[in-house]
Amino acid sequence: MLVNDSYNLPEINEKIDTEVGKQFGFKARWKLKGNGSPKLTIINASTEINTLLALDQNTNTCNIEMRPKGIIIRFRSLLETFAFVIPYYKLNIYKGESHSYTIYKDQNFVKVKATTNVHPFIEKVLGEKALQTPENPTLF
Repeated sequence: MLVNDSYNLPEINEKIDTEVGKQFGFKARWKLKGNGSPKLTIINASTEINTLLALDQNTNTCNIEMRPKGIIIRFRSLLETFAFVIPYYKLNIYKGESHSYTIYKDQNFVKVKATTNVHPFIEKVLGEKALQTPENPTLF
C-alpha cells in the first residue's frame, strides 16, 4: 500500500495501523534498541514509486520504521511524505552484489544503498519477520 502520509488523517492512520500495527511503545522501542533505520539513499524503485520520486530534483532518500506486524518505508517528494506500507508476510528483502538491499512487496520495490550502519537494522527487521511468521502457514 502506497499512501500520502503528509497529513494527519484518521482514515489513513487507521489503514496503516490495520496493515502493520500501531507504533511500538517506549519500552518496546528501548528493548529493540530503536525501531527506525538511518537515512537510506534510494538507488532504484518500481515505476509507481519512481514517478513520485522523479517529480523533484532532490536527493532520493528514505527511512524505514518497524511496526509489530510490518515495516513502513517513508520518503518525500514535492514537500509531501509518502508511506510504502509492507506487512511482514509480504516482505521480501534481497541483498545485491553492488552493496544494496532491495525491499519488495508484490510488484513494488525500493532499492537502497547498503552502508555499514544499515546491515544491523536489516538483520533486526529480518529477525522480527521470522518471529512474526508462523512455522506452519496455512494456504488460502
